[in-house]
Amino acid sequence: MAEAVFVFVSVFSPDLQEKLNLLSGVREDIEYIRGEFERMTHFLRVADAIEDRDPNIKVWVKQVREAAYDTADALDMYMLRLRSRHHHSTGFREFVSKVSFFIKTLKARHQIASEVKRIKSRIISISEGHQRYSAIYGKIEQGSSSTRSNITWYDCRGDALLLKEADLVGIDKPKSHLIQWLVDEDPQLKVLSVAGMGGLGKTTLTKKVYDDTRVMRHFQNHAWITVSESFKVEELLKHIIRVLFEEFKQPPPRGVDSMDANSLKGIINAFLQQKRYVLVFDDVWSIYAWQVLRIVLPECNCGSRVILTTRNVDLASFASEEYHGMVYNLQPLPPKESWALFCSKTFKENSCPSYLEDLSKKILGKCEGLPLAIVAISGLLSTKEKSVDEWERIYRGLATELEGNDKLMSLTKILFLSFFGLPYYLKLCFLYLSIFPEDCLIDHWRLIRLWVAEGFIEVKEGITIEEVAEGYLNELMNRSLVQVTHVTIDGRFRAYRIHDLWREMIIAKSREQNIVTIASERGGAWPEKLRRLSVHHNLEDIQQDICFTRLRSLLVFSATDALSMLPTVASLGKGVMLLTVLDLRGAQLKIFPHEIVNLLNLTYLSLRATNIKKIPKSIGKLKKLEILDLKETDVTELPDEILKLHHLRHLLLYRYDNAHCYFPFGDSIGFKAPPGIGSLLYLQKLCGVDANEGNNSGIVLREVGKLTQLRRLLITMLQKEDGTMLCSSLEKLKNLRSLYVAATKEDEIIDLDSLSSPPQLLQRLYLKGRLEKIPHWIPSLHNLKRLLLGWCKLKDVDPLQSLQDLPNLLHLGLATAYEGGGLFFKAGGFQKLKELWLVRLAGLKWVRVESNSMPLLENLYLQDCKLMMELPSGVEHLANLQYLDLTDMSKTLISSFNRDLQGGDYWKIAHVPKVWIGEDRSSVTSLTDMSRQSGYWTGHYL
Repeated sequence: MAEAVFVFVSVFSPDLQEKLNLLSGVREDIEYIRGEFERMTHFLRVADAIEDRDPNIKVWVKQVREAAYDTADALDMYMLRLRSRHHHSTGFREFVSKVSFFIKTLKARHQIASEVKRIKSRIISISEGHQRYSAIYGKIEQGSSSTRSNITWYDCRGDALLLKEADLVGIDKPKSHLIQWLVDEDPQLKVLSVAGMGGLGKTTLTKKVYDDTRVMRHFQNHAWITVSESFKVEELLKHIIRVLFEEFKQPPPRGVDSMDANSLKGIINAFLQQKRYVLVFDDVWSIYAWQVLRIVLPECNCGSRVILTTRNVDLASFASEEYHGMVYNLQPLPPKESWALFCSKTFKENSCPSYLEDLSKKILGKCEGLPLAIVAISGLLSTKEKSVDEWERIYRGLATELEGNDKLMSLTKILFLSFFGLPYYLKLCFLYLSIFPEDCLIDHWRLIRLWVAEGFIEVKEGITIEEVAEGYLNELMNRSLVQVTHVTIDGRFRAYRIHDLWREMIIAKSREQNIVTIASERGGAWPEKLRRLSVHHNLEDIQQDICFTRLRSLLVFSATDALSMLPTVASLGKGVMLLTVLDLRGAQLKIFPHEIVNLLNLTYLSLRATNIKKIPKSIGKLKKLEILDLKETDVTELPDEILKLHHLRHLLLYRYDNAHCYFPFGDSIGFKAPPGIGSLLYLQKLCGVDANEGNNSGIVLREVGKLTQLRRLLITMLQKEDGTMLCSSLEKLKNLRSLYVAATKEDEIIDLDSLSSPPQLLQRLYLKGRLEKIPHWIPSLHNLKRLLLGWCKLKDVDPLQSLQDLPNLLHLGLATAYEGGGLFFKAGGFQKLKELWLVRLAGLKWVRVESNSMPLLENLYLQDCKLMMELPSGVEHLANLQYLDLTDMSKTLISSFNRDLQGGDYWKIAHVPKVWIGEDRSSVTSLTDMSRQSGYWTGHYL
């Protein structure tokens, strides 16, 4: 459903007028199509919630979607033909050029006119057919639609209320914890939110807590209210009144059925006054629903409690924080309990046969500890023949089983409730996640850029389209549909994954709607019109007879066989003229495929982590390109023709030299930019550009000041005399969030003190080079979260003095940044700091930490500070410290906290859960990528 809406938006985008100006013969037909799509789109948004319950609407939506796709294809193909033949001239030449252009494009105009008329006829037919069959369908369904809907969409969530506790596993600890919290004697009204994705057992757990005799005895009033997503306010309030009065076997007040919402709220509030009550609101979907309910709750200091179950993490936090409560994030079952539940449901009283054990664990792995999934799939397996062939077939065809097996219907419906509850603009974004292979971590910015390039994101005034996309991603996280796997210390989300069962289900849904086609070893039928192709294995898996003329996106994952890839890439220029997204990240390419520059519709091009060394001048033909990702390639220079790409928003071209890697950012190698880089006015990310290269010395820095939309800037090869020019440019970059500046060499001074008005939105600052003093403007950066200083070699002044009052600083790193003998962390300083790195401070002899300094510090890294003979004084004050890293430190310091040493320092760090003691095995420190740490360091945990 959502896709038809987005196709409409992309087809009739603001540049339609340009197309219409060139399509005089079919302008009226295009306008008719646009008007009809607007009416369809309005209806689609209204009908969005019932598409999968109404086969009539489902068929109609499919027809609308395909018509919208074909319209987009026709218009874009026509524009490409005109663009390739159109040349600008002046005077008499202009007249001749126009005549020649008109003649040359007669055939193309005739073709587009015919295609548009066919589409118009199709749209009329779709509209008339929908109206005709809707009328018939309505008569057939009259009087029976509600019964039919109930049969198709039986809501099995209520079954959780009937489960016996003996049938459950892993419930004892959370149940005991929640009961203890509920019966606490604190008189304040409190709200407990039980949150998690569908199928985790939120309702089941809450019901067992609610029914416990300790809870029943503790409270005077009890009510269990199922809210659901599509509740009606008055009906819900009437239901609450009935439940409350029935508990005391009293009839509801007279006239309740005719009362308005405010009167109903008053009755509930009055009934609960001066009573200790426990209310469960099961399956609350939105903050709006909670705001309706919270009004009825009297705060009478009687020790009342409210429990919410929800899939919405934002709602859980909002409700519990408002009423002095807590959020209980329900977790999947651990492996041992998952296996116990699986075996008990699959094999009843018997144990798993040894010959099925490996397959059983593979199938169980798909469930990822989701109790509902384990029970549903176990129920299916319990009826099947206990043979390897049968179970192997079920494992391979799990997506098909989820789609069509009646025994898995309850699981499918429960999970898809979350999908159907999504706003129209999120459904396509969620289904698009099927492009990523199994177990692939989804990179934050890669996903954002792909969504934007695909045209899925609606433009909103006042914020960038990337910010809108991040909002979409946050919504999916809050609804427990996407799981965060990597979070930086300053709170940025870096990577995600989706539950394996969700992935199987959205692959099926995406295939049904022809959103994404996956080329993998599984094979299977392909759609007639291929729109988006995701290659999860080598490109030899692609069927040779597939037509690529409608292909919009090609993404290749783990393509390691260059021989199988290059022939397919070579064929791109012949039949893939509409291609918008091309992602060949990690492919074994050494030469830029020249066919790419003929893909004039391309907006997204990623050749990240390939072995390409040179970009051809013909790159300038890709005038629509918005995202060019060449990170981690061997490219060091871009041709002047890159300046023709006026729509570029993200230009990523840098890599880390791991041979000289240095905490906590490596030696970044940027690229030689053409002198006019400032003409790319839409650039948001410029990473990373060399400040001094040949004849362009200083010019690039002046040009950077013209890029006022920049959010992230990486500058390398800076010299002392460039400081003034760089400062002048930085003062113009009011939108800058991240700044990385590196000098040409370790002893080169970075002079940034002339910066009088720094970008106040700056959140991350990386300075790598000699500093005579801490730049005076850094303490004014109240939004700064991350500060890393390398090579600075500050001598006389303790750098902490000017940094300790930064109100939002979460991460501080000093690497060869200070040559003094001591660092003093004063009381009241660094109130939000969570991570501190002190690395290669050759003169450092002591560190002192006063009480109430760095109260939130979680991770402390002390590395290669050889003159330190003892632990930091006051380290015992760091009550929240979770990890202490002592790598390549003096033997005297390490031996001082031997547990058996009388009078030693072990007591200072006895409260720290993890203490790492290691030594450097290489000539340099390498922690740029923490995942590579074991390759450079040896040691042990204390």
